[in-house]
Amino acid sequence: MSSGPKPFAQSFFHGTKADLKVGDVIKVGHGSNFLEAGALSWTYFSATMDAAIWGAELARGDGPERIYIVEPTGPIEDDPNLTDKRFAGNPTMSYRSRDPLRIIAEVKEWQGHPADQIQQMKQGLEELEAQGANVIID
Repeated sequence: MSSGPKPFAQSFFHGTKADLKVGDVIKVGHGSNFLEAGALSWTYFSATMDAAIWGAELARGDGPERIYIVEPTGPIEDDPNLTDKRFAGNPTMSYRSRDPLRIIAEVKEWQGHPADQIQQMKQGLEELEAQGANVIID
């Protein structure tokens, strides 16, 4: 009996400045990459490299920007912080889960956004935070 072709498996990405290794897991209970917030009860990730690149570029901290290929270990749902709040549907293919994300690889080569575009995004986030409008639906 031939096993035949395997169905396409969706890839998921997580952008951060955390130094993680293959086999590590990203778990709930850590603060946001972007905001001064308490421990989150969800892990966040995307099916697009662009969203993961933004995640890495906007992450707080001084470490190098990193993008990991992750595997959800439990159920996932659309991230309401982007899908309901900022964009109709889920064009950024952003998701969240209460279960850990397993690191299966690191993306070593990727093209970041132009510095002026990153600065504009950071300024926009700072303005939202000053207005009290930059909150995470957790």
